[in-house]
Amino acid sequence: MLPDTLPVALKEWQAVCDALAAGRQIILLRKGGIYESAGEFEIEHRRFLLFPTYVHQNAAMLKAPAQAAEVSAEPSRVTLSLAGEITDIVQVADRRVMDRLDDQHIWAKPLIDMRFNYRPENPLYLLLVRAYRLREAVTIDNTPAYAGCKSWVPLEQPAAIQDAAAVLSDAEYQTRRQAILAHASGHPQRST
Repeated sequence: MLPDTLPVALKEWQAVCDALAAGRQIILLRKGGIYESAGEFEIEHRRFLLFPTYVHQNAAMLKAPAQAAEVSAEPSRVTLSLAGEITDIVQVADRRVMDRLDDQHIWAKPLIDMRFNYRPENPLYLLLVRAYRLREAVTIDNTPAYAGCKSWVPLEQPAAIQDAAAVLSDAEYQTRRQAILAHASGHPQRST
């Protein structure tokens, strides 16, 4: 259950926000942003708005259907139309886990390799996220406080999110969640 307002947003590529909004994927990968303590990602918030960004978004790092035109600069205004809730956090130590989950995300293999190879001493985390569409999107100025390579951005004003609607039904989300967790554990369920 989401609260009526949220005061924080998680920055994520615009293409990934679109995939979450469409129900195409329910996972995020995190290792750590440059400006985060000790360079490691921390789960500071389980519920958040998604802050679409073009920082580091690269069409070559996305599978063909998700590739969008490159944007050279961040927009002066950002529309927040999606909230998320982390339901599960899985540490991914083996590259093969992501191979087993290839049909569950829009990232191309070079991005997955880059995430594993960047600071290999830091763990890679798979976040399972339940996405909710806001009844009324919120457009904010993209201020310098929101700029840079960081994951979490406190909003100048909390955004109202009451009546947000889940992108996927409870049953569909739970089915996909269980399949991803099974693949991540190395024990995929077999269909009968």
